[in-house]
Amino acid sequence: MAMPGREQFRAAVLRYVELPGAKALRAAGITPNSITLLGFAVCAAGAALTALGWPLWGGVVFLAGGIMDLFDGALARLTGRASPFGALLDSVFDRLGEAALFVGLGLYYLLGELAPAQLLLSMLAVLLGLVFSQGVSYLRARGEGLGAFTRSGIMTRPERVVILGVGLIAEGLAPFPVMVWVIWAIAAVSCFTLFQRMFTIRGILEQQDDGDGTTGG
Repeated sequence: MAMPGREQFRAAVLRYVELPGAKALRAAGITPNSITLLGFAVCAAGAALTALGWPLWGGVVFLAGGIMDLFDGALARLTGRASPFGALLDSVFDRLGEAALFVGLGLYYLLGELAPAQLLLSMLAVLLGLVFSQGVSYLRARGEGLGAFTRSGIMTRPERVVILGVGLIAEGLAPFPVMVWVIWAIAAVSCFTLFQRMFTIRGILEQQDDGDGTTGG
């Protein structure tokens, strides 16, 4: 099960955003790996702004870094520079950029003036959000290593990036804390997505085994 309309939306983004952006970057002579590293640096800057107590700007910058991530793969394919190492670099720094924001959120709460109970709940939300988010991404990579390719799940990385960025912007604009509830929601839905994706991969692997004749009824 996935979010309704996700594939149609991704196709529209590819056609109207990724490909035009990749063509512009190709004309500027920028390499795909440079975009990957720059996107990570921008996400890390967003995390630093968040840690320093500027969630509004942290969210804006983090979303900018997430948008940059749209272009490295499209640029690699467009320029004929797609490679296994480039895919590896992209995968690693995507996860590091997201993890950096969770670290920034943890520092944001640690450096804030929170009561001990509020601090405990906030830090627990950050830790669970980080663990389950990274777990969902790991399952996709592990499944691909086993030959089970899937993007299934409600809370995948693009949804998390958008929700984290928008949540930070709302945190900066709202007169009361909202981000901690956003993180709890991400943690809960990511936990569900983790098991949802795990059983999807299991089903794919069982179908492959049946097709190879290695299991019997």
